[in-house]
Amino acid sequence: MARAGPKKVRRYSLEFKLKAVKLTQLAGVQVQDVAEALEIHPFMLSKWRKEAREGTLRGRAELSAAVKTPTPREVTRYHALRRAHALLQEEHALLKKAIRFCSARRPTSSPSSSKSGRRSG
Repeated sequence: MARAGPKKVRRYSLEFKLKAVKLTQLAGVQVQDVAEALEIHPFMLSKWRKEAREGTLRGRAELSAAVKTPTPREVTRYHALRRAHALLQEEHALLKKAIRFCSARRPTSSPSSSKSGRRSG
């Protein structure tokens, strides 16, 4: 059931919006990655990009210089780290499933019956 009361709406400063848009314009950087890093919806970021293209989202010229452009090496490293992180998340999920599976299994025989291969003489 939905919670009663007003919905919380986050307001972002003009500076934040402009920096987010500037980050999406860097070579090798995807809108999806920027939105995830800033914890905003990709649609909102796309809307800000459109406003910036149309000229309705304007700010001081110094803001564009405030964002450091990453080198191609940094972008490559970033993508490699994202792939490694995704792999680790998959491995973690698999290990959790294996633990649940092994914990759910119960032994079907008593420990003394496992020596049935030996016969007393």
